[in-house]
Amino acid sequence: MANHHPRPVVTTAPSPPPGCSTSSESFTPPSPRSDGDLLRSLRRLARDLSAAADTPAPFLRAALASISRRAKLLAAAFDDLPAAGEAEAEPDGLLPRSASLCLREMLLVLQRFKAVAAGCASRSRVRLLLQCDEVEEDVRELHQELATLLDLLPVAELGLADDVADLLALASRQCRRFAPEAETERALKARVLALIQEIEREIVPERERLAQILLKVGVHDAASCGDEIDRLEREIGDRVSEKWTAAMIALVGLLRYAKCVLFSATPRPSSASGSSTKPDNNEVNDEEDGGEPPAPPPDFRCPISLDLMRDPVVVASGQTYDRDSISQWFDAGKSTCPKTGQVLLALELVPNKALKNLIAKWCRENGVAAMIDGGETGKKIEAAQAVAANNKAAQEVARMTASFLVRKLSSAVSFASSPDAASRVVHEIRLLSKLGSDSRAFVGEAGAVPLLVSLLHSNDAALQLNAVTALLNLSILEANKKRVMHADGGVDALCHVMSAGATWRAKENAAATVLSLAAVHAYRRRLGRNNSILEKLVHLVRAGPTTTKKDALAALLALAGERENIGRLVDAGVAQVALSAVSEEETAAAVLAALAKRGGAEAIVGVDGAVARLVAEMRRGTEWARENAAAALVLLCRRLGAQAVTRVMAVPGVEWAIWELMGTGTDRARRKAASLGRICRRWAAASAADGERGNGCPVSPSVVPPAMMAS
Repeated sequence: MANHHPRPVVTTAPSPPPGCSTSSESFTPPSPRSDGDLLRSLRRLARDLSAAADTPAPFLRAALASISRRAKLLAAAFDDLPAAGEAEAEPDGLLPRSASLCLREMLLVLQRFKAVAAGCASRSRVRLLLQCDEVEEDVRELHQELATLLDLLPVAELGLADDVADLLALASRQCRRFAPEAETERALKARVLALIQEIEREIVPERERLAQILLKVGVHDAASCGDEIDRLEREIGDRVSEKWTAAMIALVGLLRYAKCVLFSATPRPSSASGSSTKPDNNEVNDEEDGGEPPAPPPDFRCPISLDLMRDPVVVASGQTYDRDSISQWFDAGKSTCPKTGQVLLALELVPNKALKNLIAKWCRENGVAAMIDGGETGKKIEAAQAVAANNKAAQEVARMTASFLVRKLSSAVSFASSPDAASRVVHEIRLLSKLGSDSRAFVGEAGAVPLLVSLLHSNDAALQLNAVTALLNLSILEANKKRVMHADGGVDALCHVMSAGATWRAKENAAATVLSLAAVHAYRRRLGRNNSILEKLVHLVRAGPTTTKKDALAALLALAGERENIGRLVDAGVAQVALSAVSEEETAAAVLAALAKRGGAEAIVGVDGAVARLVAEMRRGTEWARENAAAALVLLCRRLGAQAVTRVMAVPGVEWAIWELMGTGTDRARRKAASLGRICRRWAAASAADGERGNGCPVSPSVVPPAMMAS
């Protein structure tokens, strides 16, 4: 081969192939500092590429196999270049300068080959199919660049043997002849896009045709289908390809449909027990749940959506909500705190960074993707779901999936199929109902609610849990609240689960469903009139584990927002159980404040040690608990007068508790503490005056800190 002068060296790092998801380090590795490093890098990279022809999809194999074949030729040729020992002896002048520059550029091209291969291996099959033209064009351009560099390589100056020079010449000719044949990929891609267009026209895909297409894509069972869904969702959230985002979103829905229709939904977990034996009271909510991650701690869930918070924010009342949920609440024209009912003077949202970090840590430790990377992934997924809401194909395929699952569940219920078969279907309905309001609407409209209600009496633990959790997810939507409340035996079925549920997790989700239903004013009254509901919630607070107790107290707090319910709540013993839990759960103090505000003050004071417990909570509780404890004490004093004030003043250290709260509490807590301080000062002054008028020793008020003595 004639000697040539190399073309000018490219000094900037090569740009990554379009749509490739590999990190930037794959394209800008550190340049070899010496010729020895360069030769070792070339040998290592050529050997790696010679084995990098695998792809998860049954297409593009020809293009990737060509990379492997060229790499094998180059690996054989590079082995005949100066040995590593020579490189150590003469690291900087080992190669002629022209050869060194040419080989350095060749190293960059090979690194880009490796990036393409790695990108293909990491992508979802469907995305790889959609981008097959781009990938093949990248591979073709890299072949041409490699051929040019091989022609420019000064073989004579390197002193290579004739057979090695022949290998390099052969590699150059093969690179120049490379012309990918993409007819098969393009035809398959056209069939997939045609299927999406038919779905947009509300044409249900034929099972055989859908199965054939997915088989060629490389999806052949429930496991590969689920893996493809997970990869696609991550890629949509990462916005890896704006051009194909709409198609990818539609295909996620299509794959969910195929998972149900073609692959019989998901297998039931082998660890799920069909026993109806009740667990011990000390059991925590860690049942195996369909292979899903553990339930998030209650403090990590948004009080509105009941979902894991991705972007927790604090409102003026001191409560924390997920940003999207509370923003929708305010956008609906409401200016109150959903949890406390307090009118908010300002609607600003303050990020709760500490809680966000805790949630992110919990997600990392439990393999939950929603908040990994500080919540950015969750935001991206939410943004993708917002796009999906306007995607006609995605909407239609979700509707088809909901209709299919409900028909299948109806058949299973009607023909008394095995609990295992019914549980698989209900599990899919449960997953579908988590995907957003549109999916919840489709499932509800298809008639799932009455069927799920009937399954709440099942003795199969997994089936009952899946059914009650699906109802909980569905009840977030307003229209589905009505369907649950009007379903024959719906409320009674929830009572049954709360009292006789097979697991604490099922009981907890039943209580959370009551909480969700109580968000509607009319339903709050109706639920409050049901003594069985109240008794079961009280029992869960008294006997349940922490997370169950939390949801039961939240449901009682919602019911206590209706004055008409207070008498029945008092009769059910809510004051007693809330006081017993006041040091464990911050919601308990809020329940007591709600009772005191609407007519339950006497019932609270009638419990031994009630005032002392509230004062203790005012000092040692969380910010929200301290705030509500102070509010409850103020309400008790105002409603009952001296009967309550004397008990407050009899608690040792109450003055210092008030003083501390005035200095360190939330704005509302400070206002309540100041009100309680004024009440105490007036009582002390009145007691002193009465003592003087009675010609007895004056009643000395307790030692009061200067802050409390201010007017």
